[in-house]
Amino acid sequence: MYYYSTRDRDRKNGLTAGQAILKGLAADGGLFVPESFPALDPALDPDMDYALFAQKVLAPFFEGDELAGMLGSICNDAFNFPIGFTKISGATVMELFHGPTCAFKDFGARFLACSMERLLEKSGGQLCILVATSGDTGGAVASAFHGRKHLSVKVLFPKGRVALRQRQQLTCWGGNVESYEVDGSFDDCQAMVKSAFVDPLYSQGLSSANSINLGRLLPQMVYYVYASMAYLKKTGKKPVIVIPSGNVGNCTGAYWARAMGAPVGRIVLAVNANRTIPDFIESGVYEPRSSVRTLANAMDVGAPSNMERLFSLFGGTAGARENISSWSVSDDEIRSTIRAVWDEDGYIMCPHTACGEYVRRTYLTDCDDVILVSTAHPAKFDTIVEPVIGASVPVPPALSRLLDKPSVCRSIPADYHRLF
Repeated sequence: MYYYSTRDRDRKNGLTAGQAILKGLAADGGLFVPESFPALDPALDPDMDYALFAQKVLAPFFEGDELAGMLGSICNDAFNFPIGFTKISGATVMELFHGPTCAFKDFGARFLACSMERLLEKSGGQLCILVATSGDTGGAVASAFHGRKHLSVKVLFPKGRVALRQRQQLTCWGGNVESYEVDGSFDDCQAMVKSAFVDPLYSQGLSSANSINLGRLLPQMVYYVYASMAYLKKTGKKPVIVIPSGNVGNCTGAYWARAMGAPVGRIVLAVNANRTIPDFIESGVYEPRSSVRTLANAMDVGAPSNMERLFSLFGGTAGARENISSWSVSDDEIRSTIRAVWDEDGYIMCPHTACGEYVRRTYLTDCDDVILVSTAHPAKFDTIVEPVIGASVPVPPALSRLLDKPSVCRSIPADYHRLF
């Protein structure tokens, strides 16, 4: 299996999975995509151990790669926490926040860190990971890479635009993890990372851990295969999947899962007031723009990188427009949805999950078979959620341990040269 840049139309420069993972971003600035999507193994069963399930789903993507023989140990190392499923009125909530930093990004970040460490152990090389975060990615990456051999991490986050508990998760590590508070937006942080990658003065020895990295996307694909197969086995129906979306990596995993033959019905993207994708669907013109601040801060993205992968998957902007459904949710609608779910089901949602639930309640009223993706634990957003529901949010042990650590970071302008 080879991987090509989304900008390599003639497919002249193929890399194996391990090579693409270490490189992060293609030399031409594009994102790596697989040459094809293999059919799912007929022996797959969602009742099997999740790590084994993941190994079987991912095996074809590592065919001929030096990681192929290590895939089982990587999955066992990375996926040592559960996926939760909870019923609320009208939907099944897939809880992806039971990992060490209480966010869905633990799945991709841990798989990526395990893979990179093994690759570098064999080669004896060193890598510096640059990661821009709008909230949850940086914490998951810092946790996954902290203390790993041959690897260092620089986390960039926008000043004043992450929740206090998110900020703590970004800045409490030390050791091989450095944190930078950038005077700018998430898009500024992301632009800094991309600029460093194409600057020959710095690009050698750098890699990414954002969802631009193939190693983040592949494991995020697995839980959509798993959830849809489990739903089909239980109900005999293909679920519609509603996904809170920012940089569009999570939903790209769902589209890739469906391309493999996972029993996924419609895929719906819920975004906050950053309307880049809904506006594109309405107008047919894709126009990235500066992000705006919202309560669902991890989704405050105006120029979502992974749209390039979706354009590649669907053969261009016209095909993407035909295949993508997306609606925007305001801050007031986020608050009202958090309150409504609490009143009706006694269930607490984070602001991002509430975006998805608002879209389900508003635009999918005729659909009974919905999996709503819950991307983060609500305790990370206590200052938003608790005033809305009038109750405290229990803090999970994994988060509590991080909140007790000292915080250290550097404040810098939006200039990537200041990272080196």
